[in-house]
Amino acid sequence: GEAVGAWGTACTGGNSGLIDRYEAIERVLGHVGEKDLLLSTTGMISREVFATNDRQGNFYMIGSMGLVSSLGLGLALLIPGRRVFVMEGDGSALMSLGALPLIGAEVPRNLVHVILDNEAYESTGSQPSISSKVSLASIGKASGYSTVQQAEDGHTLNEALLARGREPGPHLIVVKVGIAPVVGISRVSHTPEEIRDRFRDRILALRAPDGQ
Repeated sequence: GEAVGAWGTACTGGNSGLIDRYEAIERVLGHVGEKDLLLSTTGMISREVFATNDRQGNFYMIGSMGLVSSLGLGLALLIPGRRVFVMEGDGSALMSLGALPLIGAEVPRNLVHVILDNEAYESTGSQPSISSKVSLASIGKASGYSTVQQAEDGHTLNEALLARGREPGPHLIVVKVGIAPVVGISRVSHTPEEIRDRFRDRILALRAPDGQ
């Protein structure tokens, strides 16, 4: 296996040649600023975000698949002066496809929507999803996102993340990732109430006059 920071070991496999999800998450987190908000979907994505960089400005959508993009949209409209990152998998995006045209219609200029597409429901046993036959990037374009980019490796992902800062959003980045489960990765140790309360406190702090 390949060492993954200080929190586990990745077992590469699945979609050969694609960037592994944990690496894609690390790259996305590298572009999340101190005053940005990040929301991640239930399952392995939140666990990997938590293990990589747990912070008060993270909201882990534990146990509620498909809802994170709608919550991210609401937050982006509520706090237009702060960037909001939404990170979910293809299964989550497919579960609430109606959120994509709603995001396009509402035009949240500060929203960065990242879909990590491994064409599987990895958290429940890697059952195949339909994203191998349905283009989420094409749906994003039809839904009216300001920019839509698809990435399959670290270089194109970095380019997409840099490009989203050059013009207003909403931005959609679909990252085709391999299935690479991380052995020994822990679950999010915060309770749902703790996740809610500390995230709320961070939002209130960002909305304060000094915005710290």
